[in-house]
Order: sequence, then C-alpha cells, then structure tokens
Amino acid sequence: MELKTARLTLLVDPNKKAAFERLCAQQDLTPSQVVRQLIRDYLAQHGVTYVPSGSASPAPPKPSRSTARRKARRSPQRSKA
Repeated sequence: MELKTARLTLLVDPNKKAAFERLCAQQDLTPSQVVRQLIRDYLAQHGVTYVPSGSASPAPPKPSRSTARRKARRSPQRSKA
C-alpha cells in the first residue's frame, strides 16, 4: 500500500466530468479510486513495474478485477465432478 500521495491535475470537459462522477457514485467509488485503478491497469498492461512509496521492492504488475474478469470469460468453465 502506498504511503505518500502526489497530485495529478488534468483538464476534462465539464459534462464528461459530471458523467464520470455520477457513474463513480453509482458504483460506490470515488473518482480518485477509479483513476488510481486506471493508472495501475495501464502500467500493468505495459509491463511497467514501480516501487510503491513505503515499500522496499518493486510492485509486480497486478491484474485488475476487470482484467481477471476478461480472462475468466475467455477460459472455458470446468464442471465440478
């Protein structure tokens, strides 16, 4: 878990921002949580490792829940015998 934070400022269309915030609220997530997950997914997708603040070793690219769901959809279900 990261211990330090840094601010990321970006400019987006106000209507897009409002729609994003509504969707986040519907999913009981904050916009910051979603953006952090997007960044983790993007880094993992490109095989980029990094050392989280407060950690001594690099964090391996970790598949997100959405990546795990995509993989689960692709693999055939095995029946329990």
